[in-house]
Amino acid sequence: MFTSYSQLQATAKAIEPALAKAGIAILAQTEGTSRQQLLQQFKSDDGHDDSQAVLLGTRSFWEGVDVPGTALQAVLIVKFPFDVPSDPIFSARSETFDNPFFEYSIPEAVLRFRQGFGRLIRRQDDQGVVVVLDKRILSKRYGQAFLEALPECTILRQRIDRLGELTLRWLNRDRG
Repeated sequence: MFTSYSQLQATAKAIEPALAKAGIAILAQTEGTSRQQLLQQFKSDDGHDDSQAVLLGTRSFWEGVDVPGTALQAVLIVKFPFDVPSDPIFSARSETFDNPFFEYSIPEAVLRFRQGFGRLIRRQDDQGVVVVLDKRILSKRYGQAFLEALPECTILRQRIDRLGELTLRWLNRDRG
């Protein structure tokens, strides 16, 4: 999940060659493609049990998305979902707080973050991996608020170069 379209488009362009070689489709939220269309395409297997896709979305995918079961096995959160300070509604609401960043901005972002995490776990037997790339989760004191908002789960702090290996190992683990 992305916080900007330009970041989403740059990522889609960067990962497309490698994913195409692996037979993995990229479904990216761009102009002209509705969230509903992307979700429908992502959920449908087109009759193939082995179809795989990566869905890249922005703010509208942080909430109200229901993909239970094995169709969704990983969620990647690139940055914390803070509101844009120049947004007129955000700006007006911020004025009602003594410390708008800590009293309003962080709680709103934490709520959206938790909702983003919740895209993965929709049913009792759902499981998967959530990857948070925003280094502020460790480097800023407010990062702890984001960690504390998560449901009970295993948290690993690892280098990015180990991400693929650890994700595959966890997804393919013996569940017996």
